[in-house]
Parts: sequence; C-alpha cells; structure tokens
Amino acid sequence: MIKGISFLRPARSAAAYDRLTSFFSALGFAAGKGWQEEKSRGAAFLAPLGNLEFVDGEFPAASDLLVEVTSLDSARQAAEAWLRAQGGDEAVARLSGITETHWKSRIFTVEPEPGFRFSFWAWTDPLRGKPVAVEGDLSAAGMKFAIVVSRWNAVITDRLLEGALDALLRSGAGRADIEVARVPGAWEIPAAAREFANLGRADAIVTLGCLLRGETAHYEAIYNEVARGIGQSQQETGIPHSFGVLTCETLEQALDRAGVKAGNKGFEAGVAAIEMVSLRRKLKQGGTA
Repeated sequence: MIKGISFLRPARSAAAYDRLTSFFSALGFAAGKGWQEEKSRGAAFLAPLGNLEFVDGEFPAASDLLVEVTSLDSARQAAEAWLRAQGGDEAVARLSGITETHWKSRIFTVEPEPGFRFSFWAWTDPLRGKPVAVEGDLSAAGMKFAIVVSRWNAVITDRLLEGALDALLRSGAGRADIEVARVPGAWEIPAAAREFANLGRADAIVTLGCLLRGETAHYEAIYNEVARGIGQSQQETGIPHSFGVLTCETLEQALDRAGVKAGNKGFEAGVAAIEMVSLRRKLKQGGTA
C-alpha cells in the first residue's frame, strides 16, 4: 500500500532554492519529477533506498537527514569543490571533516545553505558480513584498449575521448596500448567496435558518442540500434565493451555529462573497461587476482 516517502523542506528564497538544487545535482543525485506552479516550485532528488527511522536516545548524526553513499571520500570532495566554487574558504568552513562513529561507520556533515544541514555516511565495512564478491581492480597496467568515438557532435565526443584517455592513462595503461578509431557518427560505432573485437588486439573496447533528440523520431531509431549492436558485439565476442554513448534531450545536458556538471561519462566508460578486464581475468583464474 505504501509507495514512497517524500521529505519536503522549504527554501527561504529563490536564490537558496537554486543553490540547494545545484548542490544536490553536483553530488550526483538523480533528478526526480519536480513541479512549477504559479505560487511554488519544487525540485525532487531520488535515491535507490529510502528509510523513515525514529530514534530513542543518542542521535546518530549532526543533522536529521542522512545520506548513505558508496564512496564517502568522493562525496566529501564533491561537496568541498561545490562550496569552494560558491564562496571560497568561508563556504568550505560549513563542511566538517570525516569522523568515525560508534555505529561502525564514517560520516561528515555539510551545510550548503544556512539552516540546511545534511550528513553523508558510509559503513566502515561495506560488506557487513555479506559474502565477499569478486571485483575488478582499477589498474590498467598490461592491458590493451580500443576506443571507438564518433565525430558527430564533436564538441561533446572530444570531451568524452579526453575523459576516457585520462582514465586509462591515469590508471597505468601505456599510450602504445590504446588504439583510437574515429567513425562518422553513432550509427557506425557498433561496426567498428565489432571489428576491433574480432581482431583480438584489445582486452576491452570503449564506445563513445552523442545523440541529441532533436525534433524527429530519428534519435530513438539510431539509439536502439547502436545500443543493440554494441551489446551484441560484446556478447558474441566475449570482449568487454563499455558504453559511453550519451543520449540527451539538449546540448546543455550533453555538456553537463561530458565534464561540466555531472562528471565525464567518457572517464566513467574508461574506468568500467579497466574493471571489466580485471574481473574477466580473475574469473578465468578462479576468482583470484
């Protein structure tokens, strides 16, 4: 019968509303369905899991809104960068350091807007008794990669390519171990990726492109075939293909996902390729590094 929980907090002004929405966007929250009416507006942010908890005794945090994250250090770095961009050292003073709690976790508190305090936390032992999972490492030393990138929407795809190369090189890949192929558009990405996979020179293939919706159904037809082709190439060849093809409504959204606001999806695709190569090798060796 219960479907969801919404926690509403009124902003003191339009400027405060804009700063709060900017802060939560910068930390990577998924945007929900907000509203815009004559007398009010709202911005929703979503998380995979929501809890309503009541406390009797010592309160576990410095605020009444706790956000669980998978990487506390990364979340704090993002919060610090946002605060510094807003007001320099004076704004960063509203960010606490990371501390250990008595409930086996680490936590920090941030006040992006005066009167709005949020605590971010992560378990000290994220597995907490669960079976140890086999995961890939993020070391690209000794690995070979191919990158297929489209020229169409080059203002976006060039940024994605820079991000992917940054991820691979920073993780230990050699420049001579990275091949880059440029194709005319997203439609041609699967064919080039399949050719690389068939040649067997790459341990993983990074696919990068950008599709903008525009005003016709052409966008969806292209996207479906590109996604299907990349997935089919990966499944039939066994070579990991990481997916860095953006599908956005507007150029502004694409820029945000290419390094302006929401991280660089090319970098993320490069990291995913490294992890999948490592995981594949571990599975072949019986789950050991």
